[in-house]
Parts: sequence; C-alpha cells; structure tokens
Amino acid sequence: MKNMRLMAGALLAIASLTTACGPKETEQKAEATTATDSATVYETREITPEALIRIYKQLGKEANGRVAVKISTGESGNPNSLSPALIKDFVKLVNGTLVECNTAYEGKRQTIAEHRQTIHEHGYDTIGVVDLMDEEGEYNIPVRDTTWIKHDIVGTHLKNYDFMINLAHFKGHPMGGLGGVLKNQSIGVASSNGKAYIHTAGYQDSVPGLWEHVDNQDGFLESMAAAAQGVADVFGENIIYISVMNNMSVDCDCVAHPDSVRMKDYGILASLDPVALDQACVDIVFNMTASEGNDNAPLKERISSRHGTHTIDHAEKIGLGTKKYKLVNIDIKK
Repeated sequence: MKNMRLMAGALLAIASLTTACGPKETEQKAEATTATDSATVYETREITPEALIRIYKQLGKEANGRVAVKISTGESGNPNSLSPALIKDFVKLVNGTLVECNTAYEGKRQTIAEHRQTIHEHGYDTIGVVDLMDEEGEYNIPVRDTTWIKHDIVGTHLKNYDFMINLAHFKGHPMGGLGGVLKNQSIGVASSNGKAYIHTAGYQDSVPGLWEHVDNQDGFLESMAAAAQGVADVFGENIIYISVMNNMSVDCDCVAHPDSVRMKDYGILASLDPVALDQACVDIVFNMTASEGNDNAPLKERISSRHGTHTIDHAEKIGLGTKKYKLVNIDIKK
C-alpha cells in the first residue's frame, strides 16, 4: 500500500529553492503584524517545561475560554514528536485540550481506534484530554485565497474552542519540505478528507486515490498557506504560535520510521505571527555553521528540494503575516 516513503518519492524531481534571511535582535514587545510590519519572534535556547511556560508568557497574550492546544500526536513508532513531559505543565497552566485530526495516509492514525492507541502509546492521554476533532464529522470553513482550494475541511469539534495554541514541532517533511506552525495549522487541523484536499491542491476532497494526484507541488504548498489562514480567521486574535526545535529529522512526525536526527536541539521559538515564526526557524537551520554531531545539510536539502519555503512566501503574499522579524532571546543572562 502507499505510504509516506512513496509520498516523498513522488516528489524527487522538484526544483530547489531556498530563502534565508539572517535573524535580528531588537525590542521586547510582541505584536500581531500585517504583511508590511516586522514581527517579534522570541527564542529560548532551553527546551524545558519551565522554558516553554516562560516563552508563552513572554508573548503577552493569555489563553482564555475553551483552549485548543494543537500538537501532532506522531505516527506509531516515531520517537521525535513532542514529549508529554515537556508540555504537560504548560497544557495544565492554560487549561488546554490537546487537539488533533486523523491522517489521510494509511498508518496508525487514520482510524479513530488506531489513533487512540497511538495517542496512548505516546503518552498524551496521561497528561490531559485529547480531542480528535474529526471524530464526529467535518465541515467547511472559508479561505480567502481560493486559487486552489475553495474552502478548508476541518473537524466539527473545531467549533468547540475559543482560543488556539499552535504548538508545533519544527522538523523536515517528506512532501512539504518542512513542518512548522503553518503545516500544523493547515494539514494538522484538516480532517482526513481535508488533508486530501490540501495535498492535491483542490483536485479531490476525499481520501481514496489521494497519492495519485500529488504532482502539483506549488499548488499543494500554496493550499497549505490558504488553509492555515482559514484557521487563523476562525480564531481572529485568539491564537498564538510556538515551535519547538528539537529532534529535527528530515522526516515529519507522521513517518513511522524517520531518518536519524543529524542536528543538535536548538530551542523554543514563539510569536504572534506564524509566517515570521516559520521563517525564523528556517533561517536558524540555514544560517548555522555545521560541526561534528550537528549537520544541517540534510535538513537544508530536504527543505530546498521540496521548495518548502514557498509555503512561507505564499502565506506572506496572501496576508497571513510577514517574513520580516526581530529575534529576541529571553534567556536569563547568568
């Protein structure tokens, strides 16, 4: 049967393109942005429960009401998804519900029963409630950019939340090149059929036959940006973005047996602007100097070969945010 390795193999001929602007430091105020503003992206080089809470508080936007914490539960057998021990205290602090949706590929998360087993295997159900948002159906939400997709198909449980914390694990991806907050908010929030709709750039809106229609790479990447904007519009100002840069394999958490991790863990980044946040993570990967045990070449190649930064470029183009940012380190100087 088709699997994630075939997904990657279908895209080997994609041309290479990268975007790399150097990070900058400046003032401490977090602001939502328009496409013409510069966003603030905070970083901490610590990857601890305390650092996660600290960077959340630095954003200055308190999660309130019914809070959805969007994570990837990770495919069975994948060791790289966010550790429950890392996020437990944070989820408790915001009184959040972990949310996910089923996958479009044939794995251990395509059905409710198997997805629940995988959630238990990875320990997420030990730290709080996990809501599979498409467990009771799906519905369409509008998108502003209808170039490829005419709407976004999401789980009906999305309606149950007032605030979303997009808590992403930054890494590579077999098809999209990279997985950050834009992917976590587009493919990640989409139902199984919604994932098919995005992956095929609007060609089909149901799972059967999905991998026969994934030859429109830029259309797929632009559809991700459009879908991420659709979800952002649902929550308005009630959404924040956090990316954990650890276990950065070239493969996504959706791959059961990912390639080995070649890069050292970096830290946690956060922003009110998803475009700026993904751009900052990419810049960190591309601008680092490789050293023994810290090889960024494989992840750079994965992002470039899949034209991965085009998702970020298009998200800026359609007004979801800006690639211009100011990087502010919040670590306590000792």
